[in-house]
Amino acid sequence: MARVSAAEAVLADLRRDIETGAAPVGSKLPSEAALATRYGVSRSVVREALRSCAALGLTETQTGKGTFVVAGRVSGDLVLGRYSARDLTEARPHIEVPAAGLAARRRTDEDLATLKGIVAETALEDDPAARVALEAAFHGTIAKASGNRVFEDVLADLREALAHQSETLNLLADRQEASDREHDEILAAIEAGDSERASAAMAHHLAAVDEAVERLGHP
Repeated sequence: MARVSAAEAVLADLRRDIETGAAPVGSKLPSEAALATRYGVSRSVVREALRSCAALGLTETQTGKGTFVVAGRVSGDLVLGRYSARDLTEARPHIEVPAAGLAARRRTDEDLATLKGIVAETALEDDPAARVALEAAFHGTIAKASGNRVFEDVLADLREALAHQSETLNLLADRQEASDREHDEILAAIEAGDSERASAAMAHHLAAVDEAVERLGHP
């Protein structure tokens, strides 16, 4: 995925500048346009790299002012919009594991068709932003298929944070292929109506995500 590689390269260079002090805390990074010219990439690629830089706790973007360096090293807890990675790590197993189990018992043919469509589209998608939106939609659809409105509403609320996390992991932890396999296993269990297997597959997926997040601060 050339675009992911480009964004990863931009992020790696920005992270190196910040962590070595070449871009010290308090300094303002060049504009998106200037960075795009520097690296020979599109502004959308630069935006992806900057979002991940912010998720790592290194920068903060102020509307109308630009992006500023706020830390010289990666935060121990990713910043994902309104929520942190720790927030998600602590909450998701209590929501998504039982939701997957319920979805295996309660999903409709329409739910199953939607999940299959998302999985198929994700496997073919080479645009990182579109891909992370699909990954978030996969989890939201499972919550909907559970038939529990609380799970559905909570996942809808988490959707932006989940997308930020997926984007950062895809750039830094090379999670795409593993995530696809894990989603396939969850889908297969839900299709088979196997509640225990679906819950276990979701628990395995979330544990793998948490492990990847933990490694980000320790390259």
